[in-house]
Amino acid sequence: MRAQVLYPTLTAYGHHYCAPRRLVSLTYASLQRHGAAPFLNLSLFTAFRSPFSSMEQFHSRTGSTGKKSMVESLKRFGVISSKRVAEVMEALDRGLFVPAGSSAYADTPLPIGYNATISAPHMHATCLQLLEDKLQPGMRALDVGSGTGYLTGCFALMVGAEGSVVGVEHIPGLVDMSIKNIEKSVAGSLLKKGALSLHVGDGRKGWNEFAPYDAIHVGAAASEVPQALLDQLKPGGRMVIPVGTYFQELKVIDKNEDGSIKVHTETSVRYVPLTSRDEQTGGF
Repeated sequence: MRAQVLYPTLTAYGHHYCAPRRLVSLTYASLQRHGAAPFLNLSLFTAFRSPFSSMEQFHSRTGSTGKKSMVESLKRFGVISSKRVAEVMEALDRGLFVPAGSSAYADTPLPIGYNATISAPHMHATCLQLLEDKLQPGMRALDVGSGTGYLTGCFALMVGAEGSVVGVEHIPGLVDMSIKNIEKSVAGSLLKKGALSLHVGDGRKGWNEFAPYDAIHVGAAASEVPQALLDQLKPGGRMVIPVGTYFQELKVIDKNEDGSIKVHTETSVRYVPLTSRDEQTGGF
């Protein structure tokens, strides 16, 4: 019998959301025994240690060993099933995209400043797999709320030099950081060639210059799907976006060739909100 998993009450701390530490006691193994894992989303626990502590033990290493361990762990727990996704996440070093001293390969979100976070590796893997068919060589992708540039870089490796990937982030400091991070990574050559670009802008408006896009990813929760992003999604394309305020769901939106829209819910999630720069930073 499939056990019910009750999500703990979440408490807001500024724009970061988390579960009180005393409620985070479930282990990945116990959830898996009851058929609930791996679909409980670690983004529910933004500011605290992941409840899947058994998973984190595999990610305490650094460098190439840490990347491989992270990917192998996600594969072992059934989060990664795609060979391409595994190869890309092992090729692009997450350690280059998190603040110094962070547990780069632990399966947990991390604060990156400006009241923003980098998602947990399992969420990156989930979104990459959902978008994989729309991230073929030569295709176009838009990453809204590109943060430190990690997922944007993954997209670029997947579409290659003949494709185009655009990252949009409304915090100039994060855009500067993401450019430096990507320059140090295996995606640096794609940035230099112009196949990958990062821009300061309001991601809710997308980036019309390079539209339409085969794939659109949104890294923050919208109260409703922005019309501008739907307009910039190519017929036959797919968008992955968290939608909701207090309770959120990861929506997968497919635009049919005739322009009609099909939507399904992938899982429950907890992201920071897709909002204005001033609301995110408190005016600073």
